[in-house]
Amino acid sequence: MPQLAPLNWILLFSLFWVCLFVVMSINWWFSLTRYSGLDNLEVEENTKGNNWLW
Repeated sequence: MPQLAPLNWILLFSLFWVCLFVVMSINWWFSLTRYSGLDNLEVEENTKGNNWLW
């Protein structure tokens, strides 16, 4: 394997961390809880009326 120049090692190091950050960001983005309109309608139906005990 040929030796790499120091600048190439720095670029490879940066590329590794950028790729890792991008993968973690995509994983975080797709794991967010998404609320659809149907879920909101069900919540509104459950909260209709007076639920206070006093």
